[in-house]
Amino acid sequence: MASSSYSNPPCAACKFLRRKCLPSCTFAPYFPPEEPTKFANVHKIFGASNVSKLLNDIPPHQREDAVNSLAYEAEARLKDPVYGCVGAISFLQRQVLHLQKELDATNADLMLYDVSHSFPVLSNSTFSSTDAQYNGGESNPGLLHPHASPWNNDSSNDSKSM
Repeated sequence: MASSSYSNPPCAACKFLRRKCLPSCTFAPYFPPEEPTKFANVHKIFGASNVSKLLNDIPPHQREDAVNSLAYEAEARLKDPVYGCVGAISFLQRQVLHLQKELDATNADLMLYDVSHSFPVLSNSTFSSTDAQYNGGESNPGLLHPHASPWNNDSSNDSKSM
C-alpha cells in the first residue's frame, strides 16, 4: 500500500489546479511547491494547457529557461498589461542612455579639471612682471610678450634688413 501512494508534496501547478501530482508531471521540475505564485501568474496569462504543450515541444535542456522566461513575462504582464516586459526593457534602455550621458558629462568635467590643474593659472601680476622683464631687455623663455620679437630684441637689426 505504501508503494501506491506518492509521498512528495504536489508541485505548485498541481496544487493550483487541484489535481494529483504524478511522478511523470510535466510541471513538477519547474514549478516547485515553494513557489506557488510563479505558476499562478503563468497560468493566469498563458493557461496551463498552453504551457504544457510548450514544455512538451521544447527539448528538455531548454525547458527551465523557457519556464523562467514565461514566469518573467507573466509577472511583467500582470504589472503592465499593455507592454509587459517590453515596457520594462524600454524603461531600462532609457535609463542606460540617461546614465551614459551623465557619465560622459562627468568624464568631460574630469578632463577639464585635469587640464586646468596640470598647467599653472597665470594672473595679471604674472603678465606685469613679464612686461618689466621685456622692457629691461631680459628674455623669458617660458612666456613671450605679445609685442616682442621672438628672434631678437635688437630693433636696429630690423631696420637694416629693410
